[in-house]
Amino acid sequence: MDSSSRQQCLETGIQSFDRLLGGGIPRRQTLIVTGNPGSGKTILCSQVSFLAAMRGLPVVLATVTSEPHDKLMEALTSFSFFRRELLGEKIFLVSAYSSLKKGAKEARDVLLHTVRERGAKLLFIDGLRSIRDLWQDEAMLREFLYELGIGLAAMDCVGIFTTEYPLDKLMSLPEATTVDGIISLAVLPKGLRRMRRVEVVKLRGRPHLAGEHLLQIGAEGVEIIPRLETHVPSDKDFVPTRVRASFGLPEFDQLMEGGLPLQSTTMLAGSMGIGKTLLAVHFAAEGARQGEKTLFVSFYEPPAALFARAQRIGLNVQVDLSSGALTMLHQPPSELEADVLIHRILREVERQGIKRLVIDGLTDLELAISDPERRRTFLAAFSTHLRVMGVTSLFTKEVSKIAGTELDFSDTPIAILGENLMLLRYVELRGRIHRVLSILKMRDSKYEGDLREFEITDAGIRVLAPMRSATGLLTGQARPIGTSIGGEDR
Repeated sequence: MDSSSRQQCLETGIQSFDRLLGGGIPRRQTLIVTGNPGSGKTILCSQVSFLAAMRGLPVVLATVTSEPHDKLMEALTSFSFFRRELLGEKIFLVSAYSSLKKGAKEARDVLLHTVRERGAKLLFIDGLRSIRDLWQDEAMLREFLYELGIGLAAMDCVGIFTTEYPLDKLMSLPEATTVDGIISLAVLPKGLRRMRRVEVVKLRGRPHLAGEHLLQIGAEGVEIIPRLETHVPSDKDFVPTRVRASFGLPEFDQLMEGGLPLQSTTMLAGSMGIGKTLLAVHFAAEGARQGEKTLFVSFYEPPAALFARAQRIGLNVQVDLSSGALTMLHQPPSELEADVLIHRILREVERQGIKRLVIDGLTDLELAISDPERRRTFLAAFSTHLRVMGVTSLFTKEVSKIAGTELDFSDTPIAILGENLMLLRYVELRGRIHRVLSILKMRDSKYEGDLREFEITDAGIRVLAPMRSATGLLTGQARPIGTSIGGEDR
C-alpha cells in the first residue's frame, strides 16, 4: 500500500485484516461488524481499539448495556493485545446505557461530546442490537446512526459497531444502508467441525478482497488468512529453464535429462509402500547437498521414523538437518484447514529462502480443502506462488490400488495443473512382484517414457533397464510377450 492510501485509511494494526479491507478502515466512515454470538466480533473490534491506542491514537469504547466495564475488560485479559495501562489514558470507557434510555438525541450528544473531548480517532460501540431492542423504533435508530456518522466524519473519527445478526437478517434492516461498511463473521458447521469465516460485504471507496476468508482466534487475538486464490502473484514473465533439479540417482535423472525442471511442480504417484517417500527424501537430500534450502512436509510419518528408514538405504540426512540446509515440517492428520497449512508453508519458504519443497501426502492436503469445488483453483494458486518464489516442488500421491487396471487421476487437480507426472507401480510377472516406474508427463522438457523396473535395497534405490518383455505393465497385470493362453498366441 502506498503512502497516499495509508493517509486515507485507519490501519487496524492487524496486517491480514488491513489486506482484506484494501489497506484499512477508510477515514471518516462507520462500519458494522455483525455475526452470531461467539463469532469473535468483540475480540476483533477490541483488538483494533487496543492496537490503535498503542500507536498513540485516542479511542472511545462505549458499552450500551447495564453490564459493568470491568466484565468486558476481564474477558480480554487473556489476549496479548490487552494493555491495562491504556485504560483511562488512550482508551476511554463510557457507558451509553442511561443516555440511550432517554432517547436518540441524548445518546448521540453524549457519544460525540466524549469523542470531541478525548480527540478520539476511533469510536467502538459494542452491542448495536441492544439499542434496537431498547428503542423498538426503526426510525429512531436510523436517525441516530445517520447523525452519529455525520458527527464522527466531521471530527475525522472512524466508527465501528458490533451487532448480533446473521448477515441475511442485517441486510434487510435500515442499519445496513446507513453505515458505510459491513463486516460479517460466521461460525460454519462442517461435519463435526466448526469453521470461522470473515467477509467484507460492503465497503465504500476501497477495493477490498471479496468472498469469505478464514478467521482464527488465538492468544494474540484474531488472525485472518485471506483465501490463497485472491492474491496470486503474476507469473506472466516466467520462462522455463533447461537447468535441472537432480534426485541424486544417475539412472533416474537420466530419464529427465538430469532431473526435474527448476520451478516446476511434479506429482509422484504410486501404490502404498512402493517407495514414493524414499524417492522424495532422495530429492530433498540431493537439494540440501547441492546447497539448495529444502523443506520436507510430512503428514503421517514422524521425522525420526522417516529418516531412520532413509538411513537404512544409505541416506544420512542428519547433517543436513543440523546445518539447516534441510527442514522437516511434520503435520499430523488433524482438523487443520488447508489455508492455515499453506500459509505456514509459504511463510517458511519466504523466511528461509526455500528452493526445493516436498509435500509427502497430497491426498491429505486435498482433504484439508473443505470445499471440493475449490481444490483445483487452490492448488493452481499454490503452484503459482511456488513458481514465482523460485521453488521446485514435488508432491507424493497414493494410488488406492496396489495392482489393477484402473488408473484414474481425474479427481486429482494437481495431476492436471502440475507440469510433471510420474507413476510408480507394483506388477505381477511370472509369479513375482516387481516395482516399475514411468514418466507420464513432463512439460517443456524431453524425457524417456520407457517403463523401468527399480529396486530398493540396503544399497539404496536403483533404476534398472527398460522392461520390454511384457505388456500391460502400467495396469499392474503384466503379461509376458510371446506366451500362449488357450492355444492362441497373445
